[in-house]
Amino acid sequence: MQVLNVSNGCIRCGGLVLTDGSTGERFCQKCGNVIVESIDDSRQERRSFTTDSINNSRTGTPNLLAIHDRGLATVIGGTKDSTGKPISSTMRQDMRRLKIWDSRSQSDNAGRNMRIAFIELGKLRDKLTLPDTVIEKAAYIYRKAAKKGLIRGRSTPNVLAASAYAACRDTGTPRTLVDFSDALNIQKKAVSASYRMLLKELNMKMPIMDSMNCISQIASKLGIDEKVKRYAYDILREANRKEETAGKGPMGLAAASLYMACINGVY
Repeated sequence: MQVLNVSNGCIRCGGLVLTDGSTGERFCQKCGNVIVESIDDSRQERRSFTTDSINNSRTGTPNLLAIHDRGLATVIGGTKDSTGKPISSTMRQDMRRLKIWDSRSQSDNAGRNMRIAFIELGKLRDKLTLPDTVIEKAAYIYRKAAKKGLIRGRSTPNVLAASAYAACRDTGTPRTLVDFSDALNIQKKAVSASYRMLLKELNMKMPIMDSMNCISQIASKLGIDEKVKRYAYDILREANRKEETAGKGPMGLAAASLYMACINGVY
């Protein structure tokens, strides 16, 4: 039982009056007399979407950019009213007509493009095991490009893959253009061209990918143990100290350091 409030003044025995936060009852602690069976909750609406909250039952569906309607869709239909009673045939026809007009109003080209694009974005998340922060960033970049009219005349998978790759670069997630082209079965050249277009039109500045983060990704794919990975880190750290990695691709440097660790007899 969660007690929210304590007050004095039981009408029977004068004992303390407690308020149960889960049931909304007000009762006497001494004699158990229920004064009010349920009260209105005047607390502020919970708006925390984190999973570590105690009770998120009142938060509703989170407003996510990776959902084409941001989780604010309107569903019209049903054969019963709010009390559970069947509605009349006239009202049922009116609801069916409203449902048709609502579906027609949402079938514009922009909404249809967002729906298709974010379905593909969900597939990308599953295939490449992308975190939610990258997915939200990719959806933000794609929406920004669509708002400026950059999607018109271009392939949706190409721009979507470029947006996801830009989100990975911005968050420091080690993924390559080849990963996105293979996941969506498109050409790497097309994804690269769309990525350069986004950088130019949206005036985006991307940080340089850290080659240290790429070692874990390559090692996990090849099944290399932790000892080789630590030796590869040492090789790459020494190369960075001697400034021999300038202008080199981060994935290539990570692969080369792992290869050197393997051929030196560690693996």
